[in-house]
Amino acid sequence: MKSLEIKKGIYWVGAIDWDLRNFHGYLTQRGSTYNAYLIMDEKITLVDTVKHYLFDEMLERIKSVIDPAKIDYVVSNHTEMDHSGGIPKIMELAKNATLVCSPNGEKGLKRHFKKDWKFKVVNTGDSLNIGRRNLKFACVPMVHWPDSMVTYVAEEKLLLSNDAFGQHMATNERFDDEIGCWDIIREEAAKYYANIVLPYGAQVQKALETVSALDIDMIAPSHGLIWRSRIKDIIECYKKWANNICDKKGIIIYDTMWHSTEKMAYTIKNALGEKGISCEMKNLLTNDISDIMTSVLEAKYICVGSPTLNNGMMPSVAAFLTYMKGLAPKNRIGIAFGSYGWGGQSVGEIEKAFEACKFQVPLKGLKIQYIPDESDLSGLKEKIKTTIP
Repeated sequence: MKSLEIKKGIYWVGAIDWDLRNFHGYLTQRGSTYNAYLIMDEKITLVDTVKHYLFDEMLERIKSVIDPAKIDYVVSNHTEMDHSGGIPKIMELAKNATLVCSPNGEKGLKRHFKKDWKFKVVNTGDSLNIGRRNLKFACVPMVHWPDSMVTYVAEEKLLLSNDAFGQHMATNERFDDEIGCWDIIREEAAKYYANIVLPYGAQVQKALETVSALDIDMIAPSHGLIWRSRIKDIIECYKKWANNICDKKGIIIYDTMWHSTEKMAYTIKNALGEKGISCEMKNLLTNDISDIMTSVLEAKYICVGSPTLNNGMMPSVAAFLTYMKGLAPKNRIGIAFGSYGWGGQSVGEIEKAFEACKFQVPLKGLKIQYIPDESDLSGLKEKIKTTIP
């Protein structure tokens, strides 16, 4: 339960959530951390807290550095309860502390906790002197809540980036270069972006403009590892994701009743492969939608298939499309397909979802009645090869 000094006089005092496996619908196989940071200066400052049930863990880490009653400022970068959950208890202990937040943060915290704390509301460009350091604030609304802001410690070249650049990973290591595999960190950062931040690409682009103007040698997010060696890499990833820049690859997402739609799925995979487009296969019975969205993040071709069930889609496909529409990926090519017995409505329903996402749909009505034979599959393959750009 000890703290970790990440910069001289600045400590990680957060908590590790080893058992977290679901974060409001997002599968978190590697758990998570809730990162809080204690800045020792003339005015002792705590930046963010943790989920309520891990408060005691955070408190022990704070106590390893300082009596929590001596905290002067508590900075709330984000009102969501995984970061604000410990605020009521820390404000009880630090009775003279001032709570620093954005204008929307003040509204949200008052609505959440119904407490009349001493607030200091800050806007983009505002600074707070805490001694030899100055905290500078930038509001980044809708990355990913209206209240979101980041805190920059110029003297330390340190950005406390809130949910931006985060990952859900429970580890004993605190820094990116302490994990041997960049691919794992990138995958978790991509999954976090795809399932939480993706709808807010325009806002992320503005936030990146703010970040690019700062002199930074460390980014400390609210979840996961602290960036100190791969800062350039993760910023480049965020630029790509925020601009919906996709790779020439596809993802084929489907459910199947009697394997007919599955046969179509593999035929489409082979057809795209012959065009130089590699595809991942994602059966919705064996893949979680949050993992699928990680692949959607960088795939240009989004292929979704379902047999017709009760004049519509399989429930698993409908659930995925609802989830994907909410996350609003852009600049994709959609391919809808499916088998049917007598109605055949599933393909049209999938195409409506693509249209809602503003996907390009160059080939419509890809459906085959009952069990596809070799002639049916050959015809499907030819259509894909000759029509899909």
